[in-house]
Amino acid sequence: MGRMVQRLVLASQSPRRKELLEILGVPFSIVVPATDETPRLGESPEDYVVRVARDKAREVAFRVKESTVVAADTVVTIDLEILGKPHDRADAVRMLSRLSGRDHEVFTAVCVINQLNGVVREGLEKTSVSFRKLSRQEIEDYLERENVLDKAGAYAIQGFASVFIPRISGSYSNVMGLPLALVYDFLSG
Repeated sequence: MGRMVQRLVLASQSPRRKELLEILGVPFSIVVPATDETPRLGESPEDYVVRVARDKAREVAFRVKESTVVAADTVVTIDLEILGKPHDRADAVRMLSRLSGRDHEVFTAVCVINQLNGVVREGLEKTSVSFRKLSRQEIEDYLERENVLDKAGAYAIQGFASVFIPRISGSYSNVMGLPLALVYDFLSG
């Protein structure tokens, strides 16, 4: 991985993506993209995250030189509805109530642009997450405990919400916002 990744740039302001990328042990800098993340009419969750991750990577690659840019976008979906970051507490309650007692999907798209060799790699990771049934009081207590306004689907699997999740099928780091196995493959290959 070392020779191909001269300068690694993470195109994200997410502290979780930063933490996850640090696990790989490769130094990197952060450049925050200014990308429009508005879903398009009729756009599937999968197409949406791939487009946004690609737009983030391209926008940052335009601003840096001789680098490898890593960008990602994550959505939580249920019944084909994209649950982005909640607008406010009431929206967070609505989202957690929708997820309660149900399975949902988390999609993360990754786009890596290697400016040194011109290679662009894109991938999509899907993880199924099962939530146990939550009471209104549990939802309220959770929202008092953690700030979820910057988290897709109004929860963080690595926080207290883990007690609501009896099982997942797929990548754990994907649910946090950066599928490490996929990123490692892209940076190594």
